Amino acid sequence: MWGGRYAQGPAAIMEAINASIGFDRKLYRQDIAASKAHCAMLVQQKIIAAKDGAAIAKGLDVILAEIDGGRFEFSTALEDIHMNVEARLAERIGEAAGRLHTARSRNDQVATDFRLWVRDALDRSEVQLQALQAALIARAEEYADTVMPGFTHLQTAQPVTFGHHLLAYVEMFGRDRSRLADCRQRMNENPLGAAALAGTPYAIDRHMTAKALAFDRPMENSLDAVSDRDFALEFMSAAAICGVHLSRLAEEIVLWCSAPFRFVALSDAFTTGSSIMPQKRNPDAAELVRAKSGRLFGTLMSLLTVMKGLPLTYSKDMQEDKEPTFEAAETLELALAAMTGMVLDLTADAKRMREVAGADYSTATDLADWLVRELGLPFRKAHHVTGKLVSLAAERKVPLTDLPLAQMQQVEPGITKAVFKALTVEASVNARRSYGGTAPANVRSAVGRARKRFLRG
Repeated sequence: MWGGRYAQGPAAIMEAINASIGFDRKLYRQDIAASKAHCAMLVQQKIIAAKDGAAIAKGLDVILAEIDGGRFEFSTALEDIHMNVEARLAERIGEAAGRLHTARSRNDQVATDFRLWVRDALDRSEVQLQALQAALIARAEEYADTVMPGFTHLQTAQPVTFGHHLLAYVEMFGRDRSRLADCRQRMNENPLGAAALAGTPYAIDRHMTAKALAFDRPMENSLDAVSDRDFALEFMSAAAICGVHLSRLAEEIVLWCSAPFRFVALSDAFTTGSSIMPQKRNPDAAELVRAKSGRLFGTLMSLLTVMKGLPLTYSKDMQEDKEPTFEAAETLELALAAMTGMVLDLTADAKRMREVAGADYSTATDLADWLVRELGLPFRKAHHVTGKLVSLAAERKVPLTDLPLAQMQQVEPGITKAVFKALTVEASVNARRSYGGTAPANVRSAVGRARKRFLRG
């Protein structure tokens, strides 16, 4: 490739650091699709002959079949996927292959291929996120009535339903999907035809190639077209945020599977044993999902660092954009698959959840609310009265429901025996019917709404 300018070939170390075929071969399908679109446009615009265009298109189809079939020999000496494909095309059809690169550069070629690859990754992640939401929604409906403790500061706070808890993640993953959709919409512009950086003197039709590759439009500015990588950064940012949500759910599964909690169990399909403790069942799948969020954060930081100081337009630094992006996509897809499997696999121990949900005076707020609602106390006073009653029950080491009415009335004379009906965990969750609340009836309604919002259309 450099024969016209350089008398000598590159040093071995230069070849090693410069070559990208070891990883950018992943772009082969996108590279061939973009080349076919470019070729068809060159023929349409009468920039190359129809005969040459037909030979190029046929040759590219053969090369695609060779790569798909594992029969293609990649060469490090040819640096990247673009030159590997072009060299093989020349072997197959001769001089006509050299006409394919008319009115384009490797700069706009790689920018196009990379956008197409990221777009495909976005679409795959969207499908997987929807599948995870579907699993969560199904389990939320199944556990709409199952009471569990709700936590703040990881301390028992108020009773909630397990279905309501699972639906919280449906909302988080819904926002992740919207971020991916926003990213896809913003990045769906065609760089092809920007050439090296300044455009081309050939009478090309960039709208034609944009349509052929399902882009919404050509990119407006040739400098931006070859130097932009914020679409990859945005994808990795969305992946990292999704990784946070996956990690939080994974952490909860780890906690819930532990002996102090015993809220859920995973089958052998998503756990491993110990090499020395035969009783152990370790939630390794959840732990690994939790850990993989760190890889997602790292890939984002890697490319941010590469791009932060680059002047316009293209610099070889940008070759370092693909490996972190590929890793982010692969890591996210694996974590989503593992989490969906765990959600479908887990079984909840409703009895244990109910037991812990009623501990640590979790219905104290219900007592305060009853004092406000039935006796007309200001909430701050009701809060103070409830605090005294909780202290009294704690001293006697009994739950609020076992505190004698007479002792309650010594603190607040207006309390009647009707208060005890408000202090069960079932009464607590059933009372919370405000929109977005945890009541089982709310959960069932929310399940229906979630199916319409996220699983249809």
